[in-house]
Amino acid sequence: MAKYQYYFFDLDGTLVNTEEGITNSVKYVLEKYHIKEYDMETLRKFIGPPLGESFQKYFGFSAEETGELIRCYREYYSAGGMYEAKVYGGIERLLERLKEDGKVLAVATSKPEHFARKILERFGLADYFTCIAGASMDGSRSSKEDVIAYALAQCEVTERARAVMIGDREHDIYGAGKQGLDSVGVLFGFGSRKELEAAGADYIVNTPEEIMNI
Repeated sequence: MAKYQYYFFDLDGTLVNTEEGITNSVKYVLEKYHIKEYDMETLRKFIGPPLGESFQKYFGFSAEETGELIRCYREYYSAGGMYEAKVYGGIERLLERLKEDGKVLAVATSKPEHFARKILERFGLADYFTCIAGASMDGSRSSKEDVIAYALAQCEVTERARAVMIGDREHDIYGAGKQGLDSVGVLFGFGSRKELEAAGADYIVNTPEEIMNI
């Protein structure tokens, strides 16, 4: 990893375990639509990918309905659901060590940037990052590929071979590949080894500490 100068981190499932807040927000939406048949495994699949995509894929909503679904989701999430989370053990020490080594750290998340910044500030992580790049509230920037491109521009990265994306889901790995970045898949989040391998992760780790040891 010594060749990398820029470290881009996903948020949900990589820096912070946001399962409780995200699944509670999805349940809030489903209850509004009188949907009661779902299991936790399905709700966990909402962690990471764009929300609209997941509502269509797992509950059969149309693309035209996703705007209202997302508005309803944010109603619960912005009222406090975003803080129903906890930082993964070992993450803060990892960020400290990378900063001590002079690395440039950034967040690249499919979560709206406004929420991402508030979460990182609440948990005392915001100051580690040169750039916090997220999706736009109007949906014009939502895919992980677009978010990574935005983060690259914000950090003024000119040599993509010196940047690496770290995340727990296939969207992180595919997005990195489309932008010409190497990737690290983490198994302490919500993706599986099978998913990360199939997406083409260059490295796969079990713990934050392993990122420093590659």
